[in-house]
Amino acid sequence: MIHLVLALAAALDPVRSPPEWRPVAELIERAVARRVFPGAVVVVGRGDSILYSAGFGRTDWGRSAPVPDPDRTRWDLASLTKVVATTGAVASLVDRGRLDLDARVADLLPRFAGDGRDRITVRMLLDHTSGLPAFAPLYRSSGGREGMVDALFRVRPVAQPGSVVEYSDLNAILLGLVVEAVAGTSLDRFVGQTVFGPLGMRSTDFAVADRSWVAPSVIKDGRAVPGMVSDPNARAMGGVAGHAGLFGTGLDLARLAQAWLGRGADGGWISTGTVRRFLEPSPGARALGWERPDPSQLDRSPYGRLATPTTFGHTGWTGTFLWFDPVRDVFLVLLTNRSLGPNGRGSFRAMRELRAQVSDLVSAAVPPRCRPVLAAC
Repeated sequence: MIHLVLALAAALDPVRSPPEWRPVAELIERAVARRVFPGAVVVVGRGDSILYSAGFGRTDWGRSAPVPDPDRTRWDLASLTKVVATTGAVASLVDRGRLDLDARVADLLPRFAGDGRDRITVRMLLDHTSGLPAFAPLYRSSGGREGMVDALFRVRPVAQPGSVVEYSDLNAILLGLVVEAVAGTSLDRFVGQTVFGPLGMRSTDFAVADRSWVAPSVIKDGRAVPGMVSDPNARAMGGVAGHAGLFGTGLDLARLAQAWLGRGADGGWISTGTVRRFLEPSPGARALGWERPDPSQLDRSPYGRLATPTTFGHTGWTGTFLWFDPVRDVFLVLLTNRSLGPNGRGSFRAMRELRAQVSDLVSAAVPPRCRPVLAAC
């Protein structure tokens, strides 16, 4: 079991934050004041400890809404679902010898065949070289979840599989179906048993029964709706999909980051060897499931100008962000509900800048402490 050592209590006032974290706190508070998002949590740590944990603003735009709590407030993780749940589930199957990364998807999902789809492998779905388009409005299909799956299986590659990197939601949706086919159970159940349970992630799930501590990400009929998934394809699939639909807390994601920092085996999850395998560089600025900073575009990278080649992470549409660096032994969790408005387009641009600024502040504040997960020390 991974042990979280809370070194600092949640700081609700940037003035009360320890000196080294005041720049981060002030930056987040300014974003709240500018109405980039109503609230946020920040968690920074190492593989064996939490260095900073704080909540800011409110869970929605109402003045009576609670202040976000890194340990209790659940956020719509959006595309972080791809790495938190789906990549974790695939890694579990690979670690147990139940799934071959180079297996053809059509062999696992027989209806996914023809028109070039036969050449797509599990690895290509993970590193986004499948050739499938970035998005398809599957939610417009009739017939509920099965109708969506049928529509997905008819989507043709727009590039030769294995030839180019094109980030695609469809890759992760297919991976979720692969997990279900191999595991013989639903994605949410398998992830709960093999990832969240062993890592002590007790507040992360696709279905949120108690919505009292959920930060809403969707406004419907003029009202914020806690627990409603922002992604339309995930909603149409009943809230359980490989690309989106997950809700989780800041400290739960800290537990996951610590697992990827080389402590996976400590929690009975996956071996260190499998961690290394998934973090090996893939085509483009990718690893298996994870994104890596593009060294030629650090000025536009959410990971900041101080990011190293051993940084791995992912972003989410709702304003979520997670990265970790095994060689420096540091991680950052930033969760917001930017998608709640009121400044949708403006908040998207502001969020892109904010991620980079927070990343640089964290990188500058945490001294390197090498953990030889990638044998790069």
